[in-house]
Amino acid sequence: MKNLISVEGHSNLFRDETTGAIVNCDSASYEQYLNASKNRAKVKDEIKKLQDDMSEIKFLLKELINESRKDWITWY
Repeated sequence: MKNLISVEGHSNLFRDETTGAIVNCDSASYEQYLNASKNRAKVKDEIKKLQDDMSEIKFLLKELINESRKDWITWY
């Protein structure tokens, strides 16, 4: 395993002696980040679906209005 040195003032951060990189070893925060990311993606997908549904509803309403106008004109 890599040699890690604690970063002063941060209990979950460590510096890799070989590369100098800072490594976050807080797995709970990482899991929380992943869950939040999944939730954002899910909400984004739901919003897209609602937008698509609204577009379809608008299209169908326009069709319905046009058909009712045609029926009214032929009746009149």
